[in-house]
Amino acid sequence: MSTEKLTTKDYNDYSSTENSPGHDHLSSSPDISSRSSDNFENYQRLNERTGTTPIETLIHLLKGNIGTGLLSLPLAVKNAGIVLGPISLIIMGVVAVHCMRLLVKCSHYLSAKLQKPYLDYGSVVMYSLEECPNHWLRKHSSVGRILVEFFLILTQLGFCCVYFVFLADNIKQVVDVANATNNNCNQNVTTLESASMDSRLYMLSFLPFIILLVYIHNLKYLAPFSLLANLAMCVSLVLIYWYIFTSATYTNDLPPVADWKSYAMFFGTAIFSFEGIGVVLPLENKLEDPRKFPVILYSGMAIVTMLYLTLGVMGYIRFGSEIEGSITLNLPACWLYQSVKILYSFGIFITYALQFFVAAEIIVPVFVAKVPERWGLWVNLAVRAVLVIITCVLAILIPRLAIVITLVGSISSSTLALIIPPLLEIATYYSEGISRWKIAKDIVISVVGFVGFVAGTFVSIEELVFYTVPLTNITAGDHR
Repeated sequence: MSTEKLTTKDYNDYSSTENSPGHDHLSSSPDISSRSSDNFENYQRLNERTGTTPIETLIHLLKGNIGTGLLSLPLAVKNAGIVLGPISLIIMGVVAVHCMRLLVKCSHYLSAKLQKPYLDYGSVVMYSLEECPNHWLRKHSSVGRILVEFFLILTQLGFCCVYFVFLADNIKQVVDVANATNNNCNQNVTTLESASMDSRLYMLSFLPFIILLVYIHNLKYLAPFSLLANLAMCVSLVLIYWYIFTSATYTNDLPPVADWKSYAMFFGTAIFSFEGIGVVLPLENKLEDPRKFPVILYSGMAIVTMLYLTLGVMGYIRFGSEIEGSITLNLPACWLYQSVKILYSFGIFITYALQFFVAAEIIVPVFVAKVPERWGLWVNLAVRAVLVIITCVLAILIPRLAIVITLVGSISSSTLALIIPPLLEIATYYSEGISRWKIAKDIVISVVGFVGFVAGTFVSIEELVFYTVPLTNITAGDHR
């Protein structure tokens, strides 16, 4: 689900050969623009000599798909049913990985044909539209790039909204039960002993610290904190799994299948979790040998899907109908599991800056370019602060973790992960003679993604309009 841009320096656009490293060696590169689309399994990036190793890429891929979405999957399984939920997770995992592979495949084809060593998601969409036979699409190909960038911004800032709610919910719960917290971990769930301040005030409390965090422009300086955040989240997950598997109680009264509205909520939450497609091309572009990426992608996403499946199913079995928007909110009120909430919250706090980085790299330069150079830094800082404030305000307006996740997943994640990649394959290869069954397959995937987009968005908005708890009564337990 995480889609951090993998760079430790200010972002350089390598979509063109003029800006690519080693440009002076381009003349020695073979002419691969004439290769057929069937031979791109042997793709080799132009002029690339060094990059990340397969193990490093695998680690980044795992990190890019494991975040708050994982913790919400037990609720997702509840919304689908104990039988339909796991089956749907497996199918969605297979389809999501297939769409990631389609994106990489189209990127390879267009990179080789156009002699461009690096292409980002937006560039792939733009150039694929330029290759399709339809004149109107060719003429408006730049709209494709703008559309992708819009949904990338929406997705990343949506993640940031989720992080505000997650931080507020978990820290509030830790504070609320602080007086009753002990070393006895035999309680089934956390119970509130004393009411602290409203969760919205917690979000406002985090606001200045997050603004200071996103003022770090260079991810190189965040790297040590990111490493600590990864370790903290890893330890937290181990403890969560330990609690679930050592205290699981099996019951036969869990519904096997849910109604369509609940399933629409499942779709939004699940695709939010699987939305790692934004990190695929940055990872593949940094890999020293891109021909190894399919193996890394399949093995990494197999691990991710297994994590999703086990935590989603066992988490629902353990807590049943009482499951919250994040499974951390169901952990006992003992110091061991309260530390899980603190550790994971620290990881999410640092991850905010990584997710925010992608949106900032698209938005901030637009405003900086409109002012004199002497005002550039101040405008940069101001725009970053405004964007953080916007995510905070949106989180305050929708302080329900499950709804925020479903809404973001339904609107933006489904578009980037399911709707666009299959259509991308059709546009890219149509003039090359793509088979009818591939076209049919791609249309089916896109239609399913669009149906999920509409249904998930409708149900989420309906929940907000008709079932939102009055703001004056919001407590830590008001996360349906």
